[in-house]
Amino acid sequence: MKAESLEFRPFQPEDQDEVKNLILSGLVDHWGKLDPTKNPDLNNIAHSYADAIFLVARLDGRIVGTGALVPRAGGTAEIVRMSVASDLRRMGIGKRILLELIHRAKARGFSCIILETTAKWAEVIAFYQSMGFRLTHLVNGDQYFEMDLTV
Repeated sequence: MKAESLEFRPFQPEDQDEVKNLILSGLVDHWGKLDPTKNPDLNNIAHSYADAIFLVARLDGRIVGTGALVPRAGGTAEIVRMSVASDLRRMGIGKRILLELIHRAKARGFSCIILETTAKWAEVIAFYQSMGFRLTHLVNGDQYFEMDLTV
């Protein structure tokens, strides 16, 4: 993969099926199965994330990654739906998506970014910590992180 050929753009309705499949495939990779009662936000991404910045990463016309920045109260934004195609993981795509989301959060004037992930996902936890996120707390097997954008 050539880093310069990776393109970012906002989610568009015609991306719906490809983005949903990419994210759900990543969840199956991690959990080994899919709970059909979860993830209703993916049935209509444009509607579910109307107030968010939902980015898709494209490589040679294929959607290979996603990430969303959802506004929350008090100048905070939450990163959700970070996903990278399984055949392209560990190639820097996730890092590029995260850096783009951080850049856009700063540009929008957010003072803090939060995110959460399962405590069992060690490589993801290490990734977020390496990118400057700090652990704030644990709840029911999930780890919560934040990044102060004012420093």
